[in-house]
Amino acid sequence: MSPDFEASMTFVGENKRIKMLIVDDEAVIREGLHYTIDWAELGVEVVGEAHEGREALRLVEQHEVDLVLSDIRMDGMDGLELAEQLRLHHSHVQVVMISGYEDFSYARQAIRLGVNDYLLKPVDIEELTTVVRKIVQRICQRDKQGTMQDIQLWLSGTARHGLAYGQEPPASLRGVQFRILATQFAEFHQRFASLKGEPYEQVQRSWLESLRQHLERQSLRAFSVFDHENLLITLLAADEELEPREWDELLDQAVTALSPAGEGSIYGGASRVFVHLEETAECCAEAIRLLGLHVLGQGQVLNAGCYDKLMRERKLPGLDIADTVQHLVAALFKQDRQEVQTLVAGMFRFLRDSGYLLPEIWKIYEEVFALLRQRLRQSGMTGLDYGHPGQPDPNIYNSYAGLEAVVMEDMQALQQLIDKTGMDKSYWVVEKAKKFIIDHYRTDLKASEVAAWLKITPSYFSYIFKQSTGRGFTEYMNEMRIEQAKDLLATTHDKVFEIADKVGYKEYKYFVSVFKLHTGMTPKEYRGLRVGKDAAAESAETQERNLSAEDK
Repeated sequence: MSPDFEASMTFVGENKRIKMLIVDDEAVIREGLHYTIDWAELGVEVVGEAHEGREALRLVEQHEVDLVLSDIRMDGMDGLELAEQLRLHHSHVQVVMISGYEDFSYARQAIRLGVNDYLLKPVDIEELTTVVRKIVQRICQRDKQGTMQDIQLWLSGTARHGLAYGQEPPASLRGVQFRILATQFAEFHQRFASLKGEPYEQVQRSWLESLRQHLERQSLRAFSVFDHENLLITLLAADEELEPREWDELLDQAVTALSPAGEGSIYGGASRVFVHLEETAECCAEAIRLLGLHVLGQGQVLNAGCYDKLMRERKLPGLDIADTVQHLVAALFKQDRQEVQTLVAGMFRFLRDSGYLLPEIWKIYEEVFALLRQRLRQSGMTGLDYGHPGQPDPNIYNSYAGLEAVVMEDMQALQQLIDKTGMDKSYWVVEKAKKFIIDHYRTDLKASEVAAWLKITPSYFSYIFKQSTGRGFTEYMNEMRIEQAKDLLATTHDKVFEIADKVGYKEYKYFVSVFKLHTGMTPKEYRGLRVGKDAAAESAETQERNLSAEDK
């Protein structure tokens, strides 16, 4: 990826003068160099003169000199030794040497010692001016980059670590008002997941440069750090107070201008306006949090007032997780990828239309996935002892479609596991058997008859039926028939032997024994108990109605 951070800003103190020292053992030459040129016009302040190298080194330390203009040949420490000492102990100091034609070999040695340039005597004023002007530009750019880097490092640490970072903001960072703007590409996973290396770095450079240029045109100073490949944090500084409406308009215009054709939409979150840089960490978190509202279609740039208002107004209907899982299990076992995709799409459509945010959707999906694994285990599946490490990177999967793609990957993995274990075949054999049983339980149905209808052997049918239901065929049939009988005993006046026949028992005594085994009482006792309970419930209800009428 591109460098961790880039930025652009007009710095406080950017127009400071470059401090220069003139070194020559001839006073007349020193004075000539000092007063012949208008150094102030070049942004240079001559802070002293020295007649040899040792004195020059003392003045360099005393005045924090940036540039040394020195002769090569001098009594005492000459220019070459001075250049070597400066390289060793003051490497930031720029050096220009002045030499005669006869000193050309010295000049070459000076270049090897890191001297920036050298001029021949007699010095041409125009040439000296040109050389110094270039060096001044180089020093200013170096200082600007150094200051820029200090602020970038501080902003990067503050954005990533919040209040825990605890570093003081750089002294060069000044402003009357500040604001944090967080921006990122919409639908990043779909648009840029396959774009790596230099091509995506170019996208980032375009993104950052477009933002910088637009903000500078609005007289805002800006620092930007990439906290993530799809998250640009920008600290904005204004030198005069702006109204909230002015701030919002400027940021809307800047972010709207950030979407070159074919590169997708960029949206942003803007923190509150603040005046104390100690609030930067909180405002970074605030701006990033606002990005999450973009999926709700709240606008190009979301401001600090959006979040609380939206959270107060939202009313989220619940998803029927059990029903969702039931349909997913069926579709997974059928190996019907289209149906699974339709179910997942339907779930996301419901959550999207209801106004769920992506972290909220992931929390619900975790519940769905946990219940889904539980149901699959109950069907005899193994190899399901895994879960999710947490929500996928929200800066990459920052759309409903991106998160839906992750869920579909999970479903495909489950389908492959089901196919690998062969569970899908046995599951659907048992499901067909259950439907056949429901249609024929009133007859004297036997396991061999169901197996013959399914065109499989009785032994294989008995095995997979018990694996799937946890009960043998006869036990399963008895449970189902007794449940039907209990319902008929409670809701009809049919005789017991008639009910026995209706639920598939041709022998009355056998029905009574099975019923007592499952319920602990005979059919007549069960009916008497239910009648008593129903009568008591009816009496209580009548009494409650009478009391209610009296109160009125």
